[in-house]
Amino acid sequence: MTRWIGMLAGALLVLALAVSTAAGQAAGGAVRTNDFVARIELSGPIGPAAAEYVDDTLNRATREGATAIVLQLDTPGGLSDSMRQIIASILAAKRPVLGFVAPEGARAASAGTYILYACQLAAMAPATHLGAATPVQLGGENPLPLGNAPSPAGSAAKPVSDAEQTKVINDAIASIRSLAQLNGRNAEWAEQAVRGAATLTADEALQKHVIDLIAPDTEGLLARADGRRVRVAGNELILKTAGLPVRDYAPNWRTHFLGIITNPTIAYMLLLAGVYGLVLEAFHPGALFPGVAGAICLLIGLYALQLLPVNYAGLALMVLGIGLMLAEALAPSVGAIGIGGLIAFVVGSIMLFNTGVPGYAVNLGVIGGIAFSAAALLTLLLRLVTRSRRTRPFNGDAQMLLASGELLQPVDAGGESWARIGGEQWRVRCESALPAGARVRVVGRDGLLLRVTPA
Repeated sequence: MTRWIGMLAGALLVLALAVSTAAGQAAGGAVRTNDFVARIELSGPIGPAAAEYVDDTLNRATREGATAIVLQLDTPGGLSDSMRQIIASILAAKRPVLGFVAPEGARAASAGTYILYACQLAAMAPATHLGAATPVQLGGENPLPLGNAPSPAGSAAKPVSDAEQTKVINDAIASIRSLAQLNGRNAEWAEQAVRGAATLTADEALQKHVIDLIAPDTEGLLARADGRRVRVAGNELILKTAGLPVRDYAPNWRTHFLGIITNPTIAYMLLLAGVYGLVLEAFHPGALFPGVAGAICLLIGLYALQLLPVNYAGLALMVLGIGLMLAEALAPSVGAIGIGGLIAFVVGSIMLFNTGVPGYAVNLGVIGGIAFSAAALLTLLLRLVTRSRRTRPFNGDAQMLLASGELLQPVDAGGESWARIGGEQWRVRCESALPAGARVRVVGRDGLLLRVTPA
């Protein structure tokens, strides 16, 4: 059995290396193509996955020689930390970023307004809107309005007495005003969007100089942006975008996966599942499944709400997965510990290692090969445990009645003697007289005395 396990592990390792090499050759070396515009579509809630996607794609488009980058927005808002990561990536970009609220019917609300203000050029499609940029605490009260700012629906202003909420509002105002001043846009309205949750349509935004232009689509945006002056990394550039081809940079499967688990609804359910799983395990020790599932869900939920950075969450899941798989190997269960550990290890590996970072990437073939090897060894271990549990017992009355042996000393009829049975010496009683060396079979047991008959 040990030889077969070694051969299986070796074959899986060779397979993982082969997949890794093939994938590395397929992905090796990005092709540089000049004179094109990269397009990034940022849709849905803004969370850690969206921030990572924008940062990676901006860097990738720059490396591949994009002339400009169109950041197409359609978002209701999201987490403040993720928004600030996206803004930092835009400001650090070495290519002009054109913010574009599209298609028709899209919006750049809340965090999307800040991101649009951070772009070197801001545009909107018809029938779109932006604004309502007041920060709202998760699970807390809306801090608007502040001071004597007008409240929605014309109701009387409600002063805010909480110092923490006041600081959050003032910090948000300073942030969006600085972005407005950086790119020469309407800073007064930006402050209104934060204080009073003001909103604007595309035409209104153009009139108030909140955006630079209105375009029906990406091609129209590039045509109308051509010749405009923008400031990128401290240098003034003239956009030359008319007629350039557009190359889409769609999110990969990893971004889609992280986007699903960071969805606010999914994050809420994961947190609930994690808490309830740990509570059930505490009230019913040894159930295993609730505790394992709860720990995994809680770590993913904390990452989804950005209470844990992605590197810490991924590392914690990997450590948890390895620990659970070792626990399964040392104290085999019904498989709940091992399967949970395998899931935690794979999810943690995906979260921790970003394969899009040049020079710092773990190929998915390696992760898949290790996960497959662990799954195969776990399956083999569970099979061996199941087989051992199905075997007949080697002690007890049921097993003893099937045993036979030989007399070590002669025995008289109805007398007692000694016999070797199952490699052990037992005191035996026989109703028949038998010489030493005779074969006997066990028919009963009275404590440490066995009743035997001639075999």
